[in-house]
Amino acid sequence: MRHRKAGLKLNRTSSHRKAMFRNMVTSLFKHERIRTTDVKAKELRRWADNLITLAKRGDLHARRQALAIVMEKDVVHKLFETAAEKYSSISGGYTRIVKLGRRRGDAAPISLVELITSPTSKKKKKKKAITVVEKKQVAETKVIDEEAPKDKEEAKVEEEIKEKKAAEKPTAPAKPEKTEAQKPEAKETKAKKDDTAEKAPETEVTEAKKDDTAEKAPEAEVTKAEKDDTEPKE
Repeated sequence: MRHRKAGLKLNRTSSHRKAMFRNMVTSLFKHERIRTTDVKAKELRRWADNLITLAKRGDLHARRQALAIVMEKDVVHKLFETAAEKYSSISGGYTRIVKLGRRRGDAAPISLVELITSPTSKKKKKKKAITVVEKKQVAETKVIDEEAPKDKEEAKVEEEIKEKKAAEKPTAPAKPEKTEAQKPEAKETKAKKDDTAEKAPETEVTEAKKDDTAEKAPEAEVTKAEKDDTEPKE
C-alpha cells in the first residue's frame, strides 16, 4: 500500500531525484520551455504548479519557500513579478505538455513542457449598445470616405483620356481669310435677296385677280339661262 506517497521514484535516490527536478524547474521558468521525457514532464508539472501558486500568493514566506526550491534568485524575482498578471484569472493548468515523438538512440518518448503565457479564459469586454442613428451616421461617413477617392481617381482618368484624344486629333487646316474683293460680292447677293422679297406682293395681287374672275363665273351662267328663255318655243 502506497498511501500518501505521491511522486515517481524514477530509479533514483531521493537526493538525486530532488536535485534533478530543482534544476529542471529552474530551467523551465528561465527559458519558459524545455524538452524532456514524458514521465519526467508529467512529474515536472506538479513542481511548476506549486511554485506558481506560491508566486500568486506573493508574500515574504512564499518567496522564501520558492527560493528553497529554485536554484537562481533572478528567476524567482521574475516569477513573482509576472505570475500575478499572467495567471490571476485561472487557478491551475499553468503548463502545457506537447509530445514530440521518439528520441534517437534509446527511442524514449520526448515531450515539450512550456508555460502558458496567454491564458485561454479571458474576460470578454461588453460592447456598448449603438443606437440606430449612430449606425446611420457611421454608414454615411464610410460611404463618403469611399466615394471621395473614387471621384479623384475618375477625374484623373478623364483628364488622361482627354489629353490622349487631343494628341491623337490632327490639327485642322487654317481657313483662308476673305479678300477685300470677295466682300462686296456678298453685299450684292444680299441686295438681290431684298429685291426678291419686294416682288413677293405682286404675286399676291395676281392671286386676288384670279379670285375676282372666279366670282364673275356664276354671272355668265345666268346670262345663258336668260337667252334660253327668250328663244321662241316650238
